[in-house]
Amino acid sequence: MSVVLGKPIPYFEIPATSGLVFNPTACKGRKLVMYFYPKDSTPGCTVESMEFRDTIDAFTQANTLVVGISRDTLKSHDNFKGKLELPFELAADTEEVLCQMFNVMKMKNMYGKQVRGIERSTFLIDEEGVLRHEWRGLKIPGHVQEVLKAAQSL
Repeated sequence: MSVVLGKPIPYFEIPATSGLVFNPTACKGRKLVMYFYPKDSTPGCTVESMEFRDTIDAFTQANTLVVGISRDTLKSHDNFKGKLELPFELAADTEEVLCQMFNVMKMKNMYGKQVRGIERSTFLIDEEGVLRHEWRGLKIPGHVQEVLKAAQSL
């Protein structure tokens, strides 16, 4: 199953940091930002995660949870989360369940070679579990503020 704007997202369960299992049912009654990023501890992913970290109070005031998602392991996520002092969970999509559901896997050029990886993407789900906004192939500068404004306006 894949996601569609204006429709509820399908049910899933993915392991996350803090020993949690991330699923959409646990988020009902709150908005949810799911940001997909290529790899822990890489420059762009570090900047993006720190920007979400630095605006977490505003997201909380907007009744919005933030979850970062990549194909990295829980151990890698725990290290990344600890190093950056991230106040939100990271989900380990090692089996690419969410990556496939949200269609974020793309062929990319890396150092002159074609590689399959996550296209940086963010999704905003409302309190009822309906996908309301999506940003695909995005650039980091200004992105977190744009997502925050969208969450505040829902």
